[in-house]
Amino acid sequence: MRSGIAFSAYLRASRPRFNHPPATRAFSISRHLSAGNQIYTSVRRPDDLHTYQLLSSSSRTPLITLWTASWCATCHVVAPRIKSMVESGVGEAEGGVGYCEVEFDAPDIMSDSLGSQYMITSIPTLLSFDAGEAQVQTKVTDGRKMADPAFLEEWIRNEARRHGGRGGGGPGIFGGLFGSWR
Repeated sequence: MRSGIAFSAYLRASRPRFNHPPATRAFSISRHLSAGNQIYTSVRRPDDLHTYQLLSSSSRTPLITLWTASWCATCHVVAPRIKSMVESGVGEAEGGVGYCEVEFDAPDIMSDSLGSQYMITSIPTLLSFDAGEAQVQTKVTDGRKMADPAFLEEWIRNEARRHGGRGGGGPGIFGGLFGSWR
């Protein structure tokens, strides 16, 4: 028992002593930049979507995708509205988002059946990805909702709040995964 006490005393005595306060950022010398919104070019190939998913995942921001088609009149109204909202900074205060349009009727997208992989059943569809995973529980397929600026702004802000939280997000310990601890 005494040897254990002596060893711990040895460890305390052998620790280096510093006379200056510890650095606030021990492992980084670069300035911290707040996340901003990122707008990507339209997706016409599955590899592009995968690249954007990786970029948004590495920056810990959700990727908002708008699935459109060339023949969709609603898409031509909704797409510029969503893009301008993201460009104007909606969601940046909550952590930022990435945004791209996926051209559902592009030959490579159709031949790879990317739409069925993410359960795209109607056009237009708003679908968010967090850490590369489709967030189907918040998917929006109603064109009337997409035409409502207040709804869109709140939806973008809610998706931005994910900011790489990797799911959950509910109140309580572990994002509410195990229910209430009361």
